[in-house]
Amino acid sequence: MLSTFTPDAAAALDGPAWLRSRRVAAADAFAGAELPTAEEEVWRYSRVDDLDLDAFTPAGADGAPAPPAGNDAVPAELDPVIAALPGAAAVLVARNGRVVRARVRDDLAAKGLVVGAASDDDSDALGAALAEAPDVFATLNDAFVAEPVVVRVPAGMSVDGPVVIAHWTEGAGVAAFPRLVVLAAADSDVTVLEVQASDDAASLVVPVTEITAARAARVGHVTLQRLGMATWQLGLQSSSLDAESTLRSTSIGFGGDYTRLRTDCRMVGRGATGELDAVYFGEADQTLDFRTFQEHIAPDCTSNLLFKGAVGGRSRSVYTGMIRVAKTARGTNAFQTNRNVKLSDDAWAESVPNLVIENNDVRCSHASAVGPVDAEQRFYLESRGVPPDEAERLIVTGFFDEVLARLPVSRVVPLLRQTVAAKFERREA
Repeated sequence: MLSTFTPDAAAALDGPAWLRSRRVAAADAFAGAELPTAEEEVWRYSRVDDLDLDAFTPAGADGAPAPPAGNDAVPAELDPVIAALPGAAAVLVARNGRVVRARVRDDLAAKGLVVGAASDDDSDALGAALAEAPDVFATLNDAFVAEPVVVRVPAGMSVDGPVVIAHWTEGAGVAAFPRLVVLAAADSDVTVLEVQASDDAASLVVPVTEITAARAARVGHVTLQRLGMATWQLGLQSSSLDAESTLRSTSIGFGGDYTRLRTDCRMVGRGATGELDAVYFGEADQTLDFRTFQEHIAPDCTSNLLFKGAVGGRSRSVYTGMIRVAKTARGTNAFQTNRNVKLSDDAWAESVPNLVIENNDVRCSHASAVGPVDAEQRFYLESRGVPPDEAERLIVTGFFDEVLARLPVSRVVPLLRQTVAAKFERREA
């Protein structure tokens, strides 16, 4: 048995009674489970076989650092993101899984917007978009989540300005389990920016995000992953879309040693729309791993996926996607596109799109591409005096702009372009 991830360790965490009960049940389930291997199809091309859970201690357990209080509660590394969003509807910062700051604009709080740690009244929140854990790491999050964060948007409410949720992980050997639940009631409108960041120490982050969009709700969601280069991430995003609702979700992956994000988008109500985008950029020996599942259950729904990545150095990217159309999902429109640019001979990108269709009345397509920087574009720039390295930076930035131009939180786009430029500067150095 793993020495640190035990039912006793889960039971020792505090919180509402319903959360403590949920943790114990999940910890018992985890204790009887086996870790996945790269031989399993859903974990193919992954580095899960290299994971040593015994090297980590759950945040909040003996030996794991507690978050500081007072003026030092918000790490300075998060300042550029928060400063880019002066009109934010709410800002919440969690450190090693514990909420250290939460602020909701007075005018929105008065109208019923709730952003904060889960309370005694939130027993219905966790699992709202995730009835069953798809893998053992989602179960592990259930067992060791210290303080889940819940965003509730009342029916008919339009939230101006993004809700910013920042998860910060620090300390060598720490395992953190961020949990965010977004509950958008009928005909509501909200945009959420979720930041995953960490220091330079070797740590493990196992985040789970649940998004539930009720009838005709409109949700924008951005995951900005800026983890330290020694951090491992094994993440899950699960969404459930009711009739006529819309989700636009964008994942930005820049940091980490090995980072994996599984995205499950389930369209359960007629006429729902799920737009899934991603931008990722690997350098050095990074592995950036994305798995997506577009699940069409109700009729007349649309899903559109566009993932774009670049890999340099000896880095690797993995994309495997599945569109599933149920027998009940006539009138489905589902599209899936993954494009990758290789910036070095030692970099590698895997791209495996898939379709499973059980209804004849559908429009579905998938496409993938892996290749070097376009030679004609490079020649055009160099022939006009642009140095080769600068030409590649301009081409890759333009390659990403198709996704960044429709980012639900446009104010962070300059910050993302700066991050891309910094990767090129390190590459040149």
